[in-house]
Amino acid sequence: MAFNITSDCIACGACSDACPAGAIHMGDDHYEIDTSACLECGACIDTCPSGAIVEK
Repeated sequence: MAFNITSDCIACGACSDACPAGAIHMGDDHYEIDTSACLECGACIDTCPSGAIVEK
């Protein structure tokens, strides 16, 4: 299952810090997931305070 970071992202960086693969980086307006590097572990979902990470 792939994940997507929505516009609800508050750019706090919690998801990036929690990602064991280093697949999450700051984009133009909010964080984005590099799907080719994502392990699909869900660690980012558990740490997102705004609930901005959803399944694609």
